[in-house]
Amino acid sequence: MPVSAPATKKFEIPVWLQPDGAPLSCREKIKVLNENLEEIREMAQDALEDGILMGGDEAQLRDVLLDLVRSLENPYRDRKP
Repeated sequence: MPVSAPATKKFEIPVWLQPDGAPLSCREKIKVLNENLEEIREMAQDALEDGILMGGDEAQLRDVLLDLVRSLENPYRDRKP
C-alpha cells in the first residue's frame, strides 16, 4: 500500500484588519500587503525546499521559520495612531 504525503493546508490571504478590528478598506494598502505576503510565502517555500533537498529535517526547518516570524519586532509599538 503506497504511503501518501501529509495533507497540506492551502494558504489563504486574510481579510486585513485595523487595530480596532475593522477591515482595511484602502485597496492600495490591501494590494501591497497581499503582494508582500505572497513574496514572503514564496521565499519561505524556497527555503523549506532547499533545506529538505540538502538533507535537513522538515520539522526543524518549519520550527525555525516559525521562530523567525515570532522574532520580528514592531518598531512602531509606541507610535500613536
